[in-house]
This record gives sequence, structure tokens and C-alpha cells, in this order.
Amino acid sequence: MELTLAITGASGAIYAQRTLIHLAASGAVERINLIVSDAARTVAMVELGFDLRNADEKKLNEWVGLPSESKIIRWHRLDNMAATPSSGSHPQAGMIIVPCSMGTVGAIASGAGTNLIHRAADVTLKEGRKLVLVPRETPYNAIHLENLLRLSRAGAQVLPASPGFYHRPQTIEALVDHLVFRILDQFAIPHSTATRWKGE
Repeated sequence: MELTLAITGASGAIYAQRTLIHLAASGAVERINLIVSDAARTVAMVELGFDLRNADEKKLNEWVGLPSESKIIRWHRLDNMAATPSSGSHPQAGMIIVPCSMGTVGAIASGAGTNLIHRAADVTLKEGRKLVLVPRETPYNAIHLENLLRLSRAGAQVLPASPGFYHRPQTIEALVDHLVFRILDQFAIPHSTATRWKGE
């Protein structure tokens, strides 16, 4: 399976990091096309102390616990409109935007994208592939809600960063992973069932 994963400038860089870790460890994903917005680089530095501004594929592999020579993650520049995710003729399973800023939601909803994240999302929708948006904003205003509804009607799956607590998480990673596993479920990607509701 090949997927595109975009990281934008909403708070919640740990959601992106843990999603990358679990995608890479799943055994079901052969290639992750990674696109990072300029604002996401700043957020990752503030929240995780990781400098995405000067990251290369080797450094990214270290960030997600992969061998330095791993080729699973392929880095694409934000301004590279010739990258593979920008074309519908390049086959892949879909795209995840985690976390997804409201600015990104608005750009995709309007169809007036200006960078590779917007274009890749537009391509995902027009090809009928799965687009999973993970907004991390609160509260939502009417514009946010209208844009999310427009994207939902266009075929996107809106999966807010709203973690559950019934698995009694004891760490931030356990709390985050509950949401990450819900993201993976959208693509039927295997993962730990430790946080899954099993009934009373």
C-alpha cells in the first residue's frame, strides 16, 4: 500500500509522529509520501523539539524509529507540484492530513489550493480515493463547520483529534495512539487492539 501523509500547522504534531510510527511498523504500507507545511515545521519544534526545517529522509527515519537506510518515507517539498501525489495517474490508497489546520481545510474546500498538500488532497477527492482529515481545533466557528461539511459531502472522512478514554490511558502516547489506530482503521491497516472497545 502507498499513502500520502501531510502534516500542517495545527497543534498536535505528536499525532503526526505517532501516525508515521504506526504506519511504518504495520507491514502493510510500502511507501509514505510525506509533505510538511511551513507552519508544521514550527509546531513540531515547539511541541516536540524536533527540527523539521532541516530534516532529510535519514533524520525522519530516526524520528519515527526506522533504520537510517529505510525507504518507506519519501519526503516531498511543499512547492513540488511535480511530485507523484499531485497526479491522479499515480496509484495510491489515499491521503491522511494529520493534524489538519483550518487554513488547509479552507483551501481544500474552496478548490483554490496553492501547494502540494492542497493539490494532493484535491487529487485524492477527484479520484474517489480515501481522504482522512484530522482537524485539531477548538472551538469551531461557522466557517470551519461549513468547510468541513463541504469536504464531507465531497467524500472526505473527517476524523477530529478527539481521543477516547475508555481504555484508561496512562501516558500521552497511549492517549494519542487511540486516535492513531482509528486513522489506521480507515485504511484497514493492522495495529494493536489494546485501545479497542471490547464491550462490557
